[in-house]
Order: sequence, then C-alpha cells, then structure tokens
Amino acid sequence: MRKIGKLAPSARMFKLAFMEIYLLRHGLAVERGTPGFENDVQRPLTPKGEKQLRRVGQAMVVLKLDFDVILTSPFRRARETAEMVASALKARKRLKLCAALAADRKPAGLIRILGGMKPMPERILLVGHEPFLSELISRLLTGGPGLAVDFPKAGLCKLNLKKWGAGPCASLGWLLTPQQMKKMG
Repeated sequence: MRKIGKLAPSARMFKLAFMEIYLLRHGLAVERGTPGFENDVQRPLTPKGEKQLRRVGQAMVVLKLDFDVILTSPFRRARETAEMVASALKARKRLKLCAALAADRKPAGLIRILGGMKPMPERILLVGHEPFLSELISRLLTGGPGLAVDFPKAGLCKLNLKKWGAGPCASLGWLLTPQQMKKMG
C-alpha cells in the first residue's frame, strides 16, 4: 500500500465536472486502554467489527460502488477497514495510506491534499475516524465545523461536489448506518 502526502499548497475553490466523496468510519475496534493495545495507533478491529465490515463490503457491492482511489488513515483499525472493503470491491490496487486521515489530524490538511490530486478523482473513498470525518462533512457542507453529524462506526456517507475547496462545496447524498447496510448485503 503506497502512502499519499501533501500535494497542494492551498485549497482554493475551483469547479469540477462532478465528484463523489464517500466517507467510511472504521468498524468496531478494541477499546482504548485494553491491555496489549495501549497505543491508539495499533488498536485493531474486533471480531464483531470484522463481521460488521464484511456486511458493509457486501452492501457496497450491492450498491455497485467503485472508486478511483481509496485513502485510509494509517491507524490499524482504519487500515483493516479499508483493506476489507477494498478486497470486497476488488480494488486493493487503488488503496493508499494517507497520514492526513489519522485520528489526531484536522480536515484542512486533507482538503489541501485532495484539491491537489492530479487527475482529480471522480469517486473517492476516505476511511477514517471520528470526530475527524464529521468535521470534514461539516466543512464541506457548511464551510465550518459546527454541523452536528451522528456518524456511527462502520457508517458510510456520500457527498456530491460540483466545486472543490475548504468552504461549502458539497451536498449530502446519503448517510447509511451499518444496520441499514446489513439489510442490503
């Protein structure tokens, strides 16, 4: 899996033909402070989380989702989530690590990276953590961090964009819970 880093110096607004951004929160993981997993970066998915992600992957196949690129946080639980989904979609070669998606980061860095991607992907999957993903959704929908988003573990969100930047540039396509995806898959 290759890493992706900083590609663009700014996140200026610019027009797109159309872009879909999908955001996937990692599945159920070992609790913080569990003996043997004191380092947050190394917390893996639980067996229940793995089962949950298999269903999410099946639902994504049913939805006929396909991505130009899949970017994942380097944290273990997110990487495992992304790997399971990429495998279900037969898209492992499109999977890349992205430090800007780590749980301890802010969305501005990711927004700059995405804005600098050449060619600009039409469909991208971002796999990460809370509260990062909710703040990213809020910034892309409203331009600020204040929108309250209830984004469950293994939840999947679709945003539609006709322009790109750090301000309001997206509309909400949908937000699916793992329970809804379980019924699909």
